[in-house]
Amino acid sequence: MKEKIQKESSKSISGFSKLNKRGKIKWIVENFFKDPENVMHELMSYWHRNEDQQKIVDGFAENTISNFPMPFSVAPNFLINGKTYCVPMVIEESSVVAAASSSAKFWMDRGGIQAKILGVEKLGQIHFRWSGSKDSLENFILEIQSRMLIHAHDILKKMQERGGGLKEIKLIQLESSQNLYQLLISFNTCNSMGANFINSCLESFSITFENFIEEKKLANELMGQFELIMSILSNYTPQCLVRAEVNCLIKDLGEFAGNMTPQIFAEKFYTAIQIAEQDTYRAVTHNKGIFNGIDAVVIATANDFRAVEACGHAYAARDGKYRSLSKCSIDDGIFRFWLDIPLALGTVGGLTSLHPIAKRSLELLENPNAEELMMITAATGLAQNFGAVKSLITTGIQKGHMKMHLANILQHFKATEAERSRAELHFGQNPVSHNAVREFLKRD
Repeated sequence: MKEKIQKESSKSISGFSKLNKRGKIKWIVENFFKDPENVMHELMSYWHRNEDQQKIVDGFAENTISNFPMPFSVAPNFLINGKTYCVPMVIEESSVVAAASSSAKFWMDRGGIQAKILGVEKLGQIHFRWSGSKDSLENFILEIQSRMLIHAHDILKKMQERGGGLKEIKLIQLESSQNLYQLLISFNTCNSMGANFINSCLESFSITFENFIEEKKLANELMGQFELIMSILSNYTPQCLVRAEVNCLIKDLGEFAGNMTPQIFAEKFYTAIQIAEQDTYRAVTHNKGIFNGIDAVVIATANDFRAVEACGHAYAARDGKYRSLSKCSIDDGIFRFWLDIPLALGTVGGLTSLHPIAKRSLELLENPNAEELMMITAATGLAQNFGAVKSLITTGIQKGHMKMHLANILQHFKATEAERSRAELHFGQNPVSHNAVREFLKRD
């Protein structure tokens, strides 16, 4: 028992962040791994050979000890609003890139994907407690806004010069309590995602707001108790919205219809979307497929995929029930498939300007502004969703999915080059599964 306590105590440390990177790795491998020397060598093998580049990557997070490689792929043949793109995608699932590429090529021959911006509004919140009347506070909103703009001039100046900045302030009372309120503040952050800008503004606005309330209370123009709770941006941005859409004559769906007629394919596709619209269990997986495409582009351009996902899922449940993000119609002989999704993205500032591969991703896309990147990203999500639903209603998801994973399965079983060649030939005509590959290698 004493030995166990001593062993566990060795797994805690004070001052870990003050150790250099080698010191951090040394402590970790000696206390958590059975083969410290080999593990330390392996972790260090993923360090960037260019020391300057490695310093940049190390600066992205705290307590960095190594790099975590992810495949950097591309999906060509995306025709979006008449312009052809080769879309960068960072994702560990090969079938996603394959599906997006296949769908992009299919729609390229049918006019491509149409996309448009429906809004670019981003939001921040100042939460506070107020015991006075809402109406008395509401009367001062414009004056409060004017003061905030004056006091935050230095923060706002550059963004305003680019056409952005603060747009509107709304006073909202929370339903759960009579005394809890928020100032919901909308911003236009132009080509930046704007998180740091918004938070800096909010902190300045909070000071101005608190001082304003105290001043009006002393002058007996406001009566009530005020308590500032917190100020923070919101990652829910339902008005920072983009639409991506494809459409064609139903008869032109023949290439993807498999053994079905184009009409039956269209009807079955429509039904699959209706199921995702009505059934939460299906909707979650359906939307996850959309984010397979969206996240891959968001990560490749060093945007915040966690914020994008949280916002997208909240938007999918905006009417109180979680639903499909994509829609479909088959009216008057026309197949129409579209996606409305909030995407708060940036092309300047933050990691987009620091991450070396993110900069190449943006260059690959011919250096789009934020609105263009929103459209590209939404179009990729739509293409991925189209490919996934098409597979589900025709061959089934596993046929293409598992064949794309054959290389990973063979790697798992440490197959030789000769075994790989024979397996690829065999599974070109047969279903792929871990068990099937295992049995094949045993027989081979």
